[in-house]
Amino acid sequence: MAQVAYLDSMLREYLIFRGYSNTLKALDVEQRNEKDQHFRAERLIEHFNAAVQTSDLKTLRSLWLHLENNLFSKLDHTYATAVKKLENSLLKYYLVSAYSNNKADKISEFFNKLASELQQQSEWKDWFFFSFCKNAEESPIFALYFTKQWQDTLLLSLRNFLTTVYQCLPQPTFVRAEQEAAYMQRLQDDNTRLRARLLQLQQEQQQLANASSSQNLSGGEGSTRRRTTCRHQQSLSDILPFDISPPGHIVDDFCIIASEANIVGQASEGQARGLKLLIRNIGSGSSPVLSRKDNGGDKSSGKHRSGSVGRSWI
Repeated sequence: MAQVAYLDSMLREYLIFRGYSNTLKALDVEQRNEKDQHFRAERLIEHFNAAVQTSDLKTLRSLWLHLENNLFSKLDHTYATAVKKLENSLLKYYLVSAYSNNKADKISEFFNKLASELQQQSEWKDWFFFSFCKNAEESPIFALYFTKQWQDTLLLSLRNFLTTVYQCLPQPTFVRAEQEAAYMQRLQDDNTRLRARLLQLQQEQQQLANASSSQNLSGGEGSTRRRTTCRHQQSLSDILPFDISPPGHIVDDFCIIASEANIVGQASEGQARGLKLLIRNIGSGSSPVLSRKDNGGDKSSGKHRSGSVGRSWI
């Protein structure tokens, strides 16, 4: 929510316009004691880290309780485990920093104030021995929390978590009204720009149409003038006859046609005579094949009769 500072200035201007001086003074006091830091996660991480390095347990706890009451309580219950884990890790980071800075009194103060709350959690069971442990940075239980990698990972995870939560917060109507006004102004600007572009394109299209029509007119007049000039320039003396060479053998086509007609006529007459003969044979009921068979039968019967006569005579 990067526009929070801008909205605060608008609210201040409105209060001045309405003459709400007491409300304006209260707003100034609230802004000086603001803990959300304009909903900027990196600013909150700086405050957390400063409280840890200075071993300021009160500031650390008050800042976390403020976030828990005003921010984390609005989240879904599925995020409760993540919130609790981040809180415990931040408290462990506080103890490790106090131990590294040789502030044993701050460690004792921590357990005196939070022992009743932490003893109900199983993950803090080993940490009650922390204030009595010598060389805790070498202990297998606490060595991990002294590494810079774990500390940097904790701060980065907390920063990412806060950033995500701030982005998912429901925005007030005042913020949406400003966004909608800006959106409408942007739409109007786009509409004006598109109208100007459309008018420019229409003008260019009209200019192209006028230019093409003038070119067509000038081109038609030029072609007509060229054709007229060509007609006037040509004369009969300029036209040359075709040079066609005569054929090598001159043939009388009429003679060829007459001879072909005689040949066709003779062939047709022969076909007509054959057709008439076939019709005559069919009409008489005789056939050349049958007549040949009959003649052959008569000869064979004559031979048989002559033979029988001879045998009887003998």
